[in-house]
Amino acid sequence: MKKTLSTLVMTGLASMAQADMTVQDVAYEIDGEPYAGLLVFDDSITEPRPGVLMVPNWMGVTEQAAEKAAKVAGSDYVVFVADMYGKDIRPANADEAGAAATKVRSDRLLMRHRVNAALNVLREQAATVPLQTDNLVAIGFCFGGGTVLELARSGTEIKGVVSFHGNLDTPEPADAKAIKMPVLVLHGADDPFVPQEQVLAFEDEMRNAGVDWQLVSYGGAVHSFSDPYAKMPGKAEYHPLVAKRAFATMRQFFNEVL
Repeated sequence: MKKTLSTLVMTGLASMAQADMTVQDVAYEIDGEPYAGLLVFDDSITEPRPGVLMVPNWMGVTEQAAEKAAKVAGSDYVVFVADMYGKDIRPANADEAGAAATKVRSDRLLMRHRVNAALNVLREQAATVPLQTDNLVAIGFCFGGGTVLELARSGTEIKGVVSFHGNLDTPEPADAKAIKMPVLVLHGADDPFVPQEQVLAFEDEMRNAGVDWQLVSYGGAVHSFSDPYAKMPGKAEYHPLVAKRAFATMRQFFNEVL
């Protein structure tokens, strides 16, 4: 099903700058089970564009995720919002999101399998949308940030990954030796969910594996700094200035690797 963000606004999606973007439901299967992601793009552009696999935060595929995907896509990229839980799992609150995310995070092989499957689905969209299948990157937010790092650790070959306020830990740090792409981590320096010990361990992991990596630590920012809907003061909270800086850094990274 195809719809525009202006249509979604009428059902609760707050988007103004990207009101002419198209959001298309994409049904797919992993191991015979149904999943449903979103393809977000400006269909007034006919030239093939690079593709961005976007793994949303722990709430999964939501209207807010579509709004963020539109912000990323603009007129430059085709974005596919991955479904990491399955079509029938749509968390309604933090408790449900925590349970769904924990199930995936506790099995990193499962996480890698699902995110790689979503990447293949993005490639398949070239059949209907102008997409450069050899020019792909992946980004993720919170839970999704940790997920795209696992995508990199799985040895997949795309142009790069970007983690926004994502978890940096992994049960097998040696797997970083399989990373074949540049890695950009955008981190809130005061994030209570990603403490300094985890940051230092990640830096050692990247350094020991010889990865092309960057970590930008934003002073005064906590978890979810790019999310206008984050409402946990001092823990998970929107920071407009840091969000603006982080998205600019992401685009600079895209310009370099794509």
